[in-house]
Amino acid sequence: MSGTIAAEKGSSTTKTPSDFLKSIRGRPVVVKLNSGVDYRGILACLDGYMNIAMEQTEEYVNGQLKNKYGDAFIRGNNVLYISTSKRTIAEDE
Repeated sequence: MSGTIAAEKGSSTTKTPSDFLKSIRGRPVVVKLNSGVDYRGILACLDGYMNIAMEQTEEYVNGQLKNKYGDAFIRGNNVLYISTSKRTIAEDE
């Protein structure tokens, strides 16, 4: 019985990856692709397949800015990871 109580207490503080992704919508993110290319921008939305829509998107190859896009759509099977950005897009301009 004590195991059940501990599990109930732990579940209230446990965050799932889905909770994280919901919490960062509308915020600056870095999306790293399997190819090594980074896309930085505002996370507009994503679906269960990790397909991503971004706004104010910038493409970085080997750490250097290569292109700027208004909106970008990234197919989920190309995504290595999604990270929250430490700086805002406005700071980069």
